[in-house]
Amino acid sequence: MTVTTINPSPEKTTQRVVLSNISWQTYESLLAEAGDKRSSRFSYSQGVLEIIMPSDLHETVNCLLKQFVTTLSDELKLKRKGFGSTTLNREDLKQGAEPDSCFYIQNVDRIRGRKINLSIDPPPDLIIEVDLTSPSTNRFSIYKNLGVPEIWRYLGETVQFFQLQNGEYASCEYSGAFPIVSSEIINQFLQMAETEDDTTIIDALRVWVRQQLRSPDNDQ
Repeated sequence: MTVTTINPSPEKTTQRVVLSNISWQTYESLLAEAGDKRSSRFSYSQGVLEIIMPSDLHETVNCLLKQFVTTLSDELKLKRKGFGSTTLNREDLKQGAEPDSCFYIQNVDRIRGRKINLSIDPPPDLIIEVDLTSPSTNRFSIYKNLGVPEIWRYLGETVQFFQLQNGEYASCEYSGAFPIVSSEIINQFLQMAETEDDTTIIDALRVWVRQQLRSPDNDQ
C-alpha cells in the first residue's frame, strides 16, 4: 500500500490523503469503520482511495450552494430529494465517491425512500463539488463512470457547470437541472457572500427567479 499526503497551504486547511493498492473489500471496511457521522469524504477508483477532510471554508461554500439548489427547486416547483454527501458505489465498476452534495431532481420519482442502490437506481441528477486545495478531477472520472449528468464545481471562487455529453464532461453556460439558470448568475449571488448574510442572498435569489418567471421572454 502506498500513501501520499498532500499538505494544505497555511490559510486553507482542507486535507487530502491518497492510498494506492486498496482492495474494494478494504475500501468498504474503511467506510463501515468510519461510519456516517463524519465530515471526511471518500472516493475510490480501481484500487486508489482518496480521503478528503474539508475545511470550514469548504463547508461554508458547500452550504450556500446547497441552499441555491433547494431555493431554485422550490421557486420553480420542481420535486427534489437531497442526499448530501451520501456514498455512491458501484462494486461492479470498482468505483465509488462521496460528493459534497447531491440531488435528485429529474429522476426524483424513481427513488423510493432514502437509500440509493446504484445497481438498480439512477445516479443523482446534480452533484456539487467544492475545490479549494484538492482538485476534483479524479472524482469527475468516477462520476462519469457512474453516469452523473451534471456537476456544479466551485473552483477559484467561481462555479462552473459541467454536463455529461457523449461520455465526457463539457463546460456549459446553463444548468441542465434548472435551464433558466446560468453559471454567471450563480456566481453573481456567490459574490454577495463577501458582504451579505445567507438569508439576504437567498431572498435576492428568490426575487431574481420570480422576475424570470414573470418575464414575457421566458418560455417556462
